[in-house]
Amino acid sequence: MRLIIAEKPSLARAIADALPGGDQRQEGAIVCGDTTVTWCLGHLLEQAAPEAYDPADKQWRLDRLPIVPGTWKLAPRAKARGQLAVIRKLIKQAGEVVHAGDPDREGQLLVQEVIEYLNYRGPVSRLLISDLNRPAVTRALSRLASNAAFQPLFQAAQARSRADWLYGINLTRAWTLTGRQAGHDGVLSVGRVQTPVLGLIVRRDNAIRDFTPYPFYPLWVDIEVARGRLRAWWVPTERQPLDDQGRLVERAPADALAARLPGAEGRLAKLEQSEKRQNAPLPYSLSALQVDAARRFGLSAQTVLDVCQSLYERHKLITYPRSDCRYLPEEHLPLARKSLTGACRNDATLSQWLEGADFSLRSKAWNDKQVGAHHALAPTGKAADFATLSDIEAQVFRLVVRNVMAQFYP
Repeated sequence: MRLIIAEKPSLARAIADALPGGDQRQEGAIVCGDTTVTWCLGHLLEQAAPEAYDPADKQWRLDRLPIVPGTWKLAPRAKARGQLAVIRKLIKQAGEVVHAGDPDREGQLLVQEVIEYLNYRGPVSRLLISDLNRPAVTRALSRLASNAAFQPLFQAAQARSRADWLYGINLTRAWTLTGRQAGHDGVLSVGRVQTPVLGLIVRRDNAIRDFTPYPFYPLWVDIEVARGRLRAWWVPTERQPLDDQGRLVERAPADALAARLPGAEGRLAKLEQSEKRQNAPLPYSLSALQVDAARRFGLSAQTVLDVCQSLYERHKLITYPRSDCRYLPEEHLPLARKSLTGACRNDATLSQWLEGADFSLRSKAWNDKQVGAHHALAPTGKAADFATLSDIEAQVFRLVVRNVMAQFYP
């Protein structure tokens, strides 16, 4: 039996749908002929507590710090024991295991740590899926790689996990115990990521709280010229009282100049003109999409993430959204016309954009060297049923399609 272990149920269902022979659903798995697809539920395992290494470390004591395990241990998460038992049973029957975690560092760790925890010693292949659309999953299934090639990615994720544990456990205990000696009652939580981020937030909060507003005085004129009007701004010289951003902070010079300007005539001494080309905006990463959606529609970052997850997992309209990349694989270029045609099928605005696209163009967005674990957000090619999409989902979907469509505009 071949056992495919997906990172989450939605990915497992997409894989099962792309396998031949139909599917038979059972608890925690889907059987498709001689292949069984099962899944994790996020991390099934976590770093063991300090007392798992030495019972004496269950009590918080400064003289026991630092706690540095010699051999690292993992423990099942309380809510994941049932699914872990399903995988344990299936992996004993497997002649081959396929690792189908997300194509990033954490996805590599999440599934591989389960395979190693259950002491599987047989062959392991790697399935990389960033698009839940059936044709994309079928293509991915036809080109499995050896999981051994991804060992450095696993080791990087494992090192990150252990560093978080060392930093969090030891410094949280150290600061909490020191705080108690100073009279503080409660846990002082310290984390490798949470603490510096919290520090940035506090510093910014303090800067806002302590900000002292002051006036500055811009001056502009509306000028009549031969072919209409233009607006010109006064740029004060360094002889004027300026702040660190070059803004005038005393009103008198601006008032004096403004009094002389009405009705005055001037001569254009120098004019420079240049024609510039602007590249098409790159397809979106998640953060770039969050910025644009906030500017256009007032959506919060969390709302955009939730909508993208829905478009990816439920509607299967876009590729994997949690990406920090703004480039697309070169192999996607020949498929772009088909995927965009499908994405635009049921929307008048998108269809109008499609009519103006020139698919003979190639922008810099198609670049394998710039693509990491994930590529930029893109439509899968599935036609959207806008009757089932919320207004926000439709808005975000159109943005994703638009920025890929832009690669085929001058």
